[in-house]
Amino acid sequence: MRKIEEQKNVRRQNNRVNGHAQRLVLAAFLAALSIVCGKYLAIPIGTVLRFSLENLPILLAGMALGPVAGVLTGVVADLVGCVLVGYAINPIITLGGATVGLVGGLIFRALSRCALSLRILLAVLAAHLLGSVLIKTWGLAVFYDMPFYVLLLWRLLNYVIVGTVESLLLLYLLKNKTVRSSLERLR
Repeated sequence: MRKIEEQKNVRRQNNRVNGHAQRLVLAAFLAALSIVCGKYLAIPIGTVLRFSLENLPILLAGMALGPVAGVLTGVVADLVGCVLVGYAINPIITLGGATVGLVGGLIFRALSRCALSLRILLAVLAAHLLGSVLIKTWGLAVFYDMPFYVLLLWRLLNYVIVGTVESLLLLYLLKNKTVRSSLERLR
């Protein structure tokens, strides 16, 4: 009897370790995807603005893996992405990326009793308002010595469009049965 219990405990431990490894791999994949979307597939609009879906993988990490994973995915994506393309690392921008993952994950989890579409919409809205529009705009204004409010208006318009697209893509992803069952196995 004791041997059977020991075998069950070993299996539980192995499952826990495998689950952690799978979550880590998914977070790393999402960070890499954020780098590709933000640094290589972005559409520049002038010197400071760009249209990109770099926050989509960060939001997905926060929603699917939790706020801490969202923070870490945002930080890794920003730091590694800057090193890869030769951008100067701006800690305020990195903080903005971390905030997107944190706020997106927290709001999504806090509204667990609401409809999926509402959870996604409010999580994306809050994450972009705080992380992308306020914090990252402040970082860009400081770095480029530009007027904050002028930059804020342009970035607000940009993130209304980007947030809408990201919300629709997240809704499609999280309603997909294959994606949903894969994510549920990681919990």
